[in-house]
Amino acid sequence: MLFLDEVTELTLDAQAKCLRVLQEHEFVRLGGTRRIRSNVRVVAATNRDLRDAVTGGKFRSDLYFRLNVFNIHIPPLRQRCDDIIPLAAGFLREFADVTRRPPAELTPKATEALLRHDWPGNVRELRNVLQRASIVCEDGVIRAEDLSLLSTPAALGESTNLGLIERRAIERVMRDVNGNKAKASRQLGISRTMLYVRLRKHGLEPDKNVES
Repeated sequence: MLFLDEVTELTLDAQAKCLRVLQEHEFVRLGGTRRIRSNVRVVAATNRDLRDAVTGGKFRSDLYFRLNVFNIHIPPLRQRCDDIIPLAAGFLREFADVTRRPPAELTPKATEALLRHDWPGNVRELRNVLQRASIVCEDGVIRAEDLSLLSTPAALGESTNLGLIERRAIERVMRDVNGNKAKASRQLGISRTMLYVRLRKHGLEPDKNVES
């Protein structure tokens, strides 16, 4: 199975190549010369109206008709509030598997904040918010102010400062891994080079005697 995420972001040239693969069931690798047969199911996703994109000349009509065999419309997250908490629980279990800790828990106010938020970034935004909150929270309990949502009380205090939140997250992770920058970068989901940049930015000098 081949999943084409944000298919409307493909250039017209890339759309033509994709159409050729779907029609002829074969392709040539980049830099190669031999044709390779393919037999895959294609699932395409987009947050835009493909028909409008076709009308505006930004998406090929022939590719649209080729892809539009079975259409599934998924409402935005704000219209399916019943999914928010189950999705949140799943993401928190995922983060716990990475950090090898028990999943973080949501306080009632944090749960309420999640349900009241509009989620313009949909599920991706929910995942990112919870990933940051699971790092920032100090005792495995996520409070409303840990979520950094504009619709929460965090919008009115020092905790809305993303730089401060980032600093606290890095401080906590560095403390948990005893200054091991390789482990810290993995837990934070950033490269080691980016971790060094963030350490310098926030004036956090790791112990030179600690394994890096």
